[in-house]
Amino acid sequence: MELNEYQKLAMVTKKEWGNTNAELIDVGLGITGEAGEVSDLIKKYHAGVKELDMESLKLELGDVLWYVAEACDALNISIDEVANMNIEKLRKRHGDKFNNYGNRG
Repeated sequence: MELNEYQKLAMVTKKEWGNTNAELIDVGLGITGEAGEVSDLIKKYHAGVKELDMESLKLELGDVLWYVAEACDALNISIDEVANMNIEKLRKRHGDKFNNYGNRG
């Protein structure tokens, strides 16, 4: 699935705020809450309390992605644009790894 397609599909479930500031507050709190759930799963695995629950981890990562899509929608930007900008930032920071990307055994 392409990221922009995901953004369109995910936003079918989005609440209409009518207020960008309120929506961005919800997004910020939502991302941190979901990231906390990801962190908790990893923390319990790292501490030896539980096995790493990959299904739960994927679901929680999906929830983080949903909030990222909502943030993009609220700001009227595409998630593809954000992803591409991030890759460009990484390319500048780690150019040698990108230059050798296709040369991995």
